[in-house]
Amino acid sequence: MTLSDPGPWGAFIAIGAMAMATYLCRLAGVVLMSFVPLTPHVRRGLAALPGSIVVATVLPLIERLGLAAAVALLAAIGAMFVTRSELVALLTGMAMISAARFFGF
Repeated sequence: MTLSDPGPWGAFIAIGAMAMATYLCRLAGVVLMSFVPLTPHVRRGLAALPGSIVVATVLPLIERLGLAAAVALLAAIGAMFVTRSELVALLTGMAMISAARFFGF
């Protein structure tokens, strides 16, 4: 077994290495945050983090997929405000993008 040919255990070694890297990244975040004082400013930043991650994920998709994705996102946001249900928002968004694609958007 060499580096160029890891043999039958290559996939398991790669999966184990990536699992360890993921765990160490999460652990490093916890350790580093133990040195940061949780001021109101830091708390507001941490509270806004999930929303900013969603925006950073969704906006490039809308840019790439165009008007149909934008309409579907707006419909999903509207459904979320009205029903407060993630499932209804998801189904509404999926239905809207399907309808938009069907009608040629």
